[in-house]
Amino acid sequence: MYEQHFPILDQEVNAKKLVYLDNAATSQKPKRVIAKIMAYYEGYNSNIHRGAHYLANKATEEYEGARDFIANYLNVESQEVNFVRGTTEAVNLVANAWGNKNINAGDEILVSGLEHHSNLVPWQMLAERMGATIKVIPVLEDGSLDLAAYKTLLNSKTKLLAFNHVSNSLGTINPVKDMITLARQYDTKVFVDGAQAIPHLRLDLKDLDADFYAFSGHKVYAPTGIGILYGKKELLEAMDPYHGGGEMIKEVNYDSFTVNNLPYKFEAGTPNICGAIALGEALRFVAELGVENIAKHENELLEYATVEALKIPGLKIYGTAKNKASVLSFLVEGIHPYDLGVLLDKQGVAIRTGHHCCQPLMKSFNIEGTCRASFAVYNTKEEVDLFIAALRKAVQILG
Repeated sequence: MYEQHFPILDQEVNAKKLVYLDNAATSQKPKRVIAKIMAYYEGYNSNIHRGAHYLANKATEEYEGARDFIANYLNVESQEVNFVRGTTEAVNLVANAWGNKNINAGDEILVSGLEHHSNLVPWQMLAERMGATIKVIPVLEDGSLDLAAYKTLLNSKTKLLAFNHVSNSLGTINPVKDMITLARQYDTKVFVDGAQAIPHLRLDLKDLDADFYAFSGHKVYAPTGIGILYGKKELLEAMDPYHGGGEMIKEVNYDSFTVNNLPYKFEAGTPNICGAIALGEALRFVAELGVENIAKHENELLEYATVEALKIPGLKIYGTAKNKASVLSFLVEGIHPYDLGVLLDKQGVAIRTGHHCCQPLMKSFNIEGTCRASFAVYNTKEEVDLFIAALRKAVQILG
């Protein structure tokens, strides 16, 4: 479906058709996004906001136009949309600019057992700085969160809840809105890592009511090095700047400076102008296809791949929650996942192996890591058949 829009897929790897199933790590880019990048560098490459010439005005128009489109796509205000390098920078920004002012000794930060290291380590660093405590929502055997335990963990000391919308390693879709509603009973602020949600789910951040929501562009058909931090206006305004330099100031004297208005307050220095423009184009692509249509296609592939994979003797799937995005995480008894990954690559099939930056989660399952196949809009049923056939051959060789 739509694979003709993605030129990188039209190639062979090891004399085999490329079957790219590593989309949870990064997505491939459609022609229109690549064309947008080329148009910027060939036609109006310039710095933004302060120039009085045509190129600067054109670049500014495209950059801020992308911000406006993204804000509309997320159903929030443009000044609440901050361009960052990606989800990791967004977490660190909030952990410092909000956390240093609002987390105190004795406070608790609640995270889920499904978290990527990027939505865990910055909070651990914050807790260490401020004398706070990290608490963890347990994960059930099927890869879903233990919501009964979550309710008992929430209390008046819980100042922040940080968790992912969709698990990168298992595909579990968490009940974000319900979890936020419960957190509001204690006036707990909520940070949601949406890196794996943005390619698969329709997001209405106003309805979701998270205080902060972040995602990376490269997960949703845009380049690397660009992402979004959404924050509620009143929270962003109360936060100190994260970086100092150009753009984030209104006026500078030798003994003082005045902070700029949102969203520029958190965009010090020359930004990734082209990346922001390309991210806007990528989300236009998703909007035109319809994210619901994309999800339907991906879920059909996941269901088909799940049925076929379970026919392989000794194969076990990790992450069997009822509500999942398009991730198939598995092990085959007696075979190291890296060895499977290498033999699949020899047959042109690209998957991910390892702990997927979720070491604590893997330890909770008493494993070192998994093989992970993840699907996107351009994958096909025929590619699933090639993947399963290659997997069977690899298991036969390694068995």
